[in-house]
Amino acid sequence: MNTPEARFDTYVSRIGSMLGHADRVEPFRHYCTGLLLPVARKSVEPMAAHLAPERVRSEHQRLHHFVADAPWSDAAMLAEVRDHVLSVVAPRAGLPEVLIVDDTGFPKKGRHSVGVTRQYCGQLGKQDNCQVAVSVSVANEAFSLPVGWRLYLHESWAGDAERRCKAKVPQDIEFATKPQIALQLIEQERARRDSPRIVLADAGYGVDTAFRDRLAAWDLQYVVGVTGAVSLWPPGQVPLSAPVWSGRGRRPKLLQRDDTHKPVSAKALALELPKQKYRTVSWREGSNAPLSGRFAAVRVRCAHRDRERTEPHPEQWFLIEWPREETEPTKYFLSNLPSSTPLRELVRLAKLRWRIERDYQDLKQEFGLGHFEGRSWRGFHHHASLCIAAYGFLMAERIAYGKKNFAASRLCKQPALPESYRPRGRSGAATPARLDTHTAITPDRSADPAPATLPMLR
Repeated sequence: MNTPEARFDTYVSRIGSMLGHADRVEPFRHYCTGLLLPVARKSVEPMAAHLAPERVRSEHQRLHHFVADAPWSDAAMLAEVRDHVLSVVAPRAGLPEVLIVDDTGFPKKGRHSVGVTRQYCGQLGKQDNCQVAVSVSVANEAFSLPVGWRLYLHESWAGDAERRCKAKVPQDIEFATKPQIALQLIEQERARRDSPRIVLADAGYGVDTAFRDRLAAWDLQYVVGVTGAVSLWPPGQVPLSAPVWSGRGRRPKLLQRDDTHKPVSAKALALELPKQKYRTVSWREGSNAPLSGRFAAVRVRCAHRDRERTEPHPEQWFLIEWPREETEPTKYFLSNLPSSTPLRELVRLAKLRWRIERDYQDLKQEFGLGHFEGRSWRGFHHHASLCIAAYGFLMAERIAYGKKNFAASRLCKQPALPESYRPRGRSGAATPARLDTHTAITPDRSADPAPATLPMLR
């Protein structure tokens, strides 16, 4: 019978086959069920208490071992989740058309949880003590799903042998910037035949010339944010050719510029464009009306270190967003999409990055992505993979079967908490199951309205 319960059993069996041992299938089932339940805190102990209140300690130990110690592969699990979810949703919602790169932060106290240090936290919108992870999602206009996930290990952590040992960071993990981590995740995904060939990213990645060049070398197209400080050659302009050889010394080969022929900043170029270059473009339907803005797009060449090159950078699109109510442009993008690409399509793809905000909002608010209380590298990644697995199952139910109010309690018997149960570190009456009100604060990265979240499970 094709019921939600039967589909969940099929899902558990399929994903469980990637865990390396049959004894891990049942903890996987319970962990995912716990993540789907409407409990306030989705760390191991509260989930164990709601799943098995008559044997909380043993269930806690089993789930903790599964998430923190068991040596199963996160990459293998995420690949299987990807394949299953796409096989279910693609007939209804189509195949993914883009890869979206981004990172998200988790506020964290102390200094011993893996990767935690003072750095920019997107959830808080400022520098603070936190962990940061980089993700790559497959997406189209109807859905998105993380398929790659990696903790950013700050230099202060990467070189600290004592803390690495305590957090069980693998020896082959070295310091890498966020763009470098993103490229590693993209490389894993692009090996798949059905992987999208367009990459979207914000300015934290787009300003990195090496990041853009690597994507182009892989024959991937991109639409990435940049800052107004990026140096560009205006439309129709290129660097000066190498000077004529005098007949002595080495023959000059490198490009030149001088005081009268030099690049300009992205912001300056945007301000100099004639007003008729800017057009109002709608990119998708909003909750009340179509979302639209004022944009311009011109063909330019990047100027980054081109005095070290013998050929100019390839020509590409420079997209500018300048709302009418603003005194200057608010966002800038570079794209290597073909020169025939319409402005509307450039805008649509640039704005499709909003899907990653939905990933993070749903994963944090409804699936407890930031609730893991362990300190190890393996536990951090295992918990995230399990959250994505639970998220993928519910998304497939919502899109393919219209199960907007799917009751996770039907998947596993959920007895009431005993009166004697007390969460660790708390006193007073037992805490009953309730709606997850943990709020994920997301930065104001676009003019889009806040993305709708997946319906809460009841």
